[in-house]
Amino acid sequence: MIRGVAFCPHPPALVPELAQAAAPELDALRVACRAAIRRVAQPDAEFLVVGAGESTRRHAPTARGSFAGFGVDLEVNLGRDEPRGEVDLPLALTVGAWLLRDALGPGHAAHAMSVGPEGQAATPMGRPVTLLVMGDGSARRSIKAPGYLDDRAGAFDRTVAAILAEGDPVALTGIDQPLADELLVAGAPAWRAAGAMLLDAHPGAEWDAELLYDDAPYGVGYLAAAWTLRG
Repeated sequence: MIRGVAFCPHPPALVPELAQAAAPELDALRVACRAAIRRVAQPDAEFLVVGAGESTRRHAPTARGSFAGFGVDLEVNLGRDEPRGEVDLPLALTVGAWLLRDALGPGHAAHAMSVGPEGQAATPMGRPVTLLVMGDGSARRSIKAPGYLDDRAGAFDRTVAAILAEGDPVALTGIDQPLADELLVAGAPAWRAAGAMLLDAHPGAEWDAELLYDDAPYGVGYLAAAWTLRG
């Protein structure tokens, strides 16, 4: 059973050690991500972190991610500090692991799932879980954005923001993946997979939702939201 969902973006600059002097620029986003995670966290439910990767696969609670590729010798453990597992988390899940520790401390229980381009992910079965869904919006929101400006980017991100504000898993599954690819939307596979998991786990259920952040400080759309199962 899925108890709740936190949606957060995964810019490496969320990690102060990577952002360094620019860290205060994303303070509001960090606050929103902490709020989303804490709002849906429950003592009897493990977190399942969902984010885009090269292929769809599960990652053990002992898995680790590294920010070495961004010039900082920093590793993050997913859910358990010991024993130390493989350094195999993609960027989205590495930032997700960092956010969980930032919001909840090192003692939480978590595992993770990468979602590949095919966008398929199995619904978690058995014990209760809470989802942390990692995804950026379009990277084409301004002329200084990584993908330069595309006039369609703002409308696309506004559509996703409305979906997250309304708590609509059906609409999540209907996000236009080909258009998302053109707009460099890193979050689309994870959002679509999360919507399918919610529909599979709770057909016809309603979700109380709140959009906590919606901005594009670097020309990339960043969204944070929290969904809790109604009733």
